[in-house]
Amino acid sequence: MDYLSKLSDDELFEIGLVKKNGGIEIEIPADANIYKMTLGNYLSNEHSKKIAISFEDQKGKIIKFTFDEVEKMSHGLASKLSSLGYKFGSYVAIHTGQHPDTAIAHMAICKIGGVAVTLSQLYGPETLKHAMNDCRVEVLITNKKEWEKIKEKKNNNFPFLKHVILREADENKNEISLLDAYNYKSNFRPNFGSANDPALLMYTSGSTGKPKGILHGHRVLASYKPSINLFFNLSMKEENAVYWSPSDWAWVGGLLDMLFPAWMAGKTIATSEDRFNAEWAYKFIEKHKVTHTFLAPTAIKRMAQIDNPRDKYHLSLKVICTGGEALASETLEWVENKLGVICNEFYGMTEVNHLVGNCSALYPRKAGSMGRVYPGHKVLLIDEKQNEVDTEKVGEIVTTSNSPTRFLGYLNNKNKEDEMQVGNYLRTNDLASKDAEGYFWYKGRSDDLIKSSGFRIGPAEVEDSLISFHAVAEAAVIGKPDNDRGSIVKAFIKLHKDFNPSTELIEEIRNFVKENLASYKAPREIEFVDSFIMTSSGKINRRVLRERENEHLKN
Repeated sequence: MDYLSKLSDDELFEIGLVKKNGGIEIEIPADANIYKMTLGNYLSNEHSKKIAISFEDQKGKIIKFTFDEVEKMSHGLASKLSSLGYKFGSYVAIHTGQHPDTAIAHMAICKIGGVAVTLSQLYGPETLKHAMNDCRVEVLITNKKEWEKIKEKKNNNFPFLKHVILREADENKNEISLLDAYNYKSNFRPNFGSANDPALLMYTSGSTGKPKGILHGHRVLASYKPSINLFFNLSMKEENAVYWSPSDWAWVGGLLDMLFPAWMAGKTIATSEDRFNAEWAYKFIEKHKVTHTFLAPTAIKRMAQIDNPRDKYHLSLKVICTGGEALASETLEWVENKLGVICNEFYGMTEVNHLVGNCSALYPRKAGSMGRVYPGHKVLLIDEKQNEVDTEKVGEIVTTSNSPTRFLGYLNNKNKEDEMQVGNYLRTNDLASKDAEGYFWYKGRSDDLIKSSGFRIGPAEVEDSLISFHAVAEAAVIGKPDNDRGSIVKAFIKLHKDFNPSTELIEEIRNFVKENLASYKAPREIEFVDSFIMTSSGKINRRVLRERENEHLKN
């Protein structure tokens, strides 16, 4: 990695790299711990009074929390969780969205040595039910609005749930007040986990079945440290840096690429529960003086609809990092030329992340390219026989089985973990080519997984939901290429004989999936068919549907 020659040994160490065994490796201390790398590192007198969170509520009021205040609230919550019997290794579900309660809860869970189960507020009741029952979580931190949606079915749908903690608690209904928990006093002492102890359980879709529980250890933040510094262009600790992202704090983009990095740098994280749109985003960035952000390519495209934003808004923005889907070359050119900021794309997956990416401070970006291999990683392109492909040839992206950012494993799903293994490599099912200078170029998927607006969507899960709708006899779901979102979910549906296609029925079906799974998983297009072509094993042949759709787009 010749580009690292620009950095001194001290500079390498500062971003989490060390020279070792004739090369450069990621430094992961045995006692690496998410709390200690973030909040716990900024409690000295000179730093504790600085702003950790700047929260804008839905009325526009800004509420700020210092690092010291977050420390005290997280300690109270940890004490309360401990008094309820939760301890080292306990699963604790967080379902509080982009609210400061989420950040505080993560620190509290670190203190008891627990595992944070990160639940998105985009999840519908069926997805919540699956995730919470899969890990048998007994305690849920949520808010009244989200709890109202599921509490009536608590006993039937969530048989393992014992305690519910929320801001607007009704103690007559056995709900626990989160605000009281923040002030709970006891003789509790933290029990921090070490690098390889589980810290996070995230549910993400694969190409088959329901979302899979992905376990990460505390080591994950240490392993991300060099690449985070690179895609933020070696500027994380700049004076007056403020971080913000609209990406969900339940997933990697919002949590591990934004919230934790902001606190790893000792800087303010700005946040809001408002829904993203371009005009609102510009106003938010202006008001909070945001300098560093993570934006999915789809969000950048929407912001690019305002041609010269700096003529309209006074922006402090300096760096955008982006990932989750390919960034179009014209979008990168707009960011640089019209928005006037650095934009570094990076690539990876929840299971093994930050494999490839950009850092304009160290090497030129090429419009449309994913970037070069990040330090500490070995990334190859292989063919079906596991042979490395030549330059400019398309192959599957793989990395070594001992990759530093590798997850601990899937919860309750060893077979799925085995499927990732191919020889001595971990497979991604993403296809790419590599040029003579080592830049990677994304070429699509080798399996059925749909990547839409940065979301990973498993077709099988959507198909199961569709088939449970009373009018649907059979269903197949594919990703249809889309200039704005990368792909959209398209469903092909065969109806029961007593039903006829109609625009009203399409809306009913779409809303059914939104309510049961999540809005981003609902088909944007629905096409009714009389029959399907089947595979030799008797399954609907999605490949034929994809090929047909691609032919239609060409014509």
